[in-house]
Amino acid sequence: MAITAIGIYITVILLTRISGKRSFSKMSSFDFAMTVAVGSIIATTILSSSVNLIEGMFGLAIVYLLQITIALARRNKFVEKMVDNTPLLLMDGEKILGHNLRKARVSESDLRSKLREANITQLSQVKAVVFETTGDISVLHSNANHALDLWLMKDVNRD
Repeated sequence: MAITAIGIYITVILLTRISGKRSFSKMSSFDFAMTVAVGSIIATTILSSSVNLIEGMFGLAIVYLLQITIALARRNKFVEKMVDNTPLLLMDGEKILGHNLRKARVSESDLRSKLREANITQLSQVKAVVFETTGDISVLHSNANHALDLWLMKDVNRD
């Protein structure tokens, strides 16, 4: 079991170095599935006598190959839309978009918490709040001297 654990660990390190850090990033539902699949393969290879080290290494290689393939295919807009979530606008300035909160399954108390984390003391300080593809919530602060650069909001769903 120890030899298998060491072998599978080294395999994960090597494959992650080859495929890049995105393999375990918090970027999309596909990346999450990648993380779960790798964890499952590692556990099965180490703990199950029915899966040997070579089979575990091969399984990991296939999952990493899928990750690299999807990363390259994301350059196509259709594939990107199929694989990645779309950022969703939760607040437009001071206006809370209740229908988008429901769509994102974010409660008003979660929203208030994120605003406090972002050091918002008045709703007038908010330019926009975005539910990101990763599940994170970004708070863009208002600055009276500068308008929000539209490039930052390019892919954000406003419905």
